[in-house]
Order: sequence, then structure tokens, then C-alpha cells
Amino acid sequence: MAKNCSTQSVATAVREYEGVTRKHAICEIVRSLQLDSSDVVASFGEDAAVIRQGDNALLLAADGIWNKLMEADPYWAGFCGVLVNIHDIAAMGGDALAMVDILSFTDDQLMHEVTRGMADAARSFGVPIVGGHLHPNTPYNVIDIAILGTTRLDSVIYSDRAGDGDAIIAAIDLNGRVHPSCAMNWDSVTMKDSETLRSQVRVMKGLGEDHLVTAAKDISNPGIIGTLGMLLEVSMKGAEIELHSIPMPDLEANGITFEHWIKMYPGMGFILTAKQEHVDEVCRRFRKVGMAAQVIGTVNETRELTISYQGDTTEVFDFSVDGIMGPSKDRM
Repeated sequence: MAKNCSTQSVATAVREYEGVTRKHAICEIVRSLQLDSSDVVASFGEDAAVIRQGDNALLLAADGIWNKLMEADPYWAGFCGVLVNIHDIAAMGGDALAMVDILSFTDDQLMHEVTRGMADAARSFGVPIVGGHLHPNTPYNVIDIAILGTTRLDSVIYSDRAGDGDAIIAAIDLNGRVHPSCAMNWDSVTMKDSETLRSQVRVMKGLGEDHLVTAAKDISNPGIIGTLGMLLEVSMKGAEIELHSIPMPDLEANGITFEHWIKMYPGMGFILTAKQEHVDEVCRRFRKVGMAAQVIGTVNETRELTISYQGDTTEVFDFSVDGIMGPSKDRM
């Protein structure tokens, strides 16, 4: 980390980052759409909805790509559209089965690049795109993908089960690059072979089957600390993390600051919580497939996420007052 890095500057960078602030409207939308069903085991706050099917669970998720990325690099946008959905199913401990997409585009060249990226990612992870919907000649460029996965109901990894005293683990593939078309994306996937990528996402399924983690989320647009904040928010917990413990590449060699790194989408990365006795095995499994994995903090009962570095401590979020996904009172 840079010597002039401070907990206050990091906390401000996370709170004000667009990847975090764009999440504020989620709660209001969910409140207007939510409909209870006896077969829906989990929905809001999870990376995928969990739908009971006997002893198994269907995992259903959807994600979209910002038009900014679509226009900056349509190939990478298409690849990411698949990648983020694969991660949503993996974070829940599941196997991805198939995807459908909705593609809106302004011109044919952009469409071809987006679909080329989608097809390459689908082949890399072995998950087919089986249908969808096309909006040609629109005044905007958007790709949205929905994905279906499955796992045993007793192997699902939820986001809201973090417990007091659990270790917080960050697992990230640091073998990559700042993507040349998007400075907020760490590309650790396009240069990897299919077996490496598939082995990395399979780690999560094994952790779920062996009940080695209490909660997890894939690291998405809010970045490392923002994603942890979302996990803590739905778990109604807090945490203190040590900034120097966060896995990171050589920042100077990559021309980025620490504040930049903790906001980046890391390509292949997960935030997990686990009982202390399971930490070594969880980290070992990620390291075996080429990912850096280490404890960055501990869950507590405060409902505040604080960060520490060189003796300084700063609060990033107080979930008892306000949350990343909307006012906390709306979910009580």
C-alpha cells in the first residue's frame, strides 16, 4: 500500500464510488415487486434466488452491463455479461446450467463484438446461452443476461448467515491486468484456459457441499469493501478489517493506487465468512487453483463496517442508520 494511504481517504472513496451508490435504489424496487411464495427459500440480498425443488434448489439470477462499458469495449462487455452471472451462481455454491440474454444495440458491428465476447465466455465456462430477446436499432446499447443454476438445498451458500466472530476471507485471482478499455476492471480471465477458470468457480461448490463457509458473495461493482458491506448489511452484522491484509497485485507496476484497487471489479474474486477452524482449508482450496486468499478481518455484532491501517480506524458504513441497498428501516 502507498505510504500516504489513509483509512479516511479509503472510506470516502468507497462510500462515494458509483459502484456503491448505484445500489441505493434496490430496496425500494424490491419492496414494490416482492411476492411471497412457499417454494422461494431466499431472494432479496442474495446473488441468486433460491427456489426449492424437492431436495434440490434452483438458483435464478440476472445481471446487466453498464452502457458505458458496452460502448468502451463491446467484446469485454459481452464477456463480463456472462462472467458476472457465472459468479452469481458460484457464490451460492451452485452449478450454472444455462443462460438467456436480452441484447439492445445501435449498430451491427457492436452487436457482433458483444456476442463474440458472450460466446467466448460461455465456452470458457461451459455454460450455454440457449435463447433470449433482441432489440435491434435502439438508441442505446445494453446487454442483460439471466442464468439458471442448481445445487442441493442443504449446500446453498447464503449472503445473510455471517456470524459474530467469523473470519472474513478475500479470495482474488491477482494474476491479471488492468483492463485496457476499463480502468475499473481487473481482467484475470480472458488470458486463462477453460480448465483454470472452471476449477476456480468449482471451489465455491465444494465449500458449500462441505459446509466450510457461513456466507459469501462474489466481488462485484461495489468492489472489495463495498461487496463485504452488502454481505454484512443483509446479515445484520458489522466487521473490522485490516486494509494491509487485502490481497492486491503490485500496485506500482500496474499504475494504480490502493483506493483504485479496492473499488475495482476483480474478474475472479469472492468475499466469504467462515468459522475460525475452517479458515486454513478454505484458503488452501483457493490457493490450489491460483487465487490469493487470506483473512482480512472479523465479523462482529456492531452493524458498523470499520477499516484499520497503521493504528488508524475509520467507519465506512453504519448499517443501523443507512445501508448500501437502501434505508435499513425498510428491511426491518
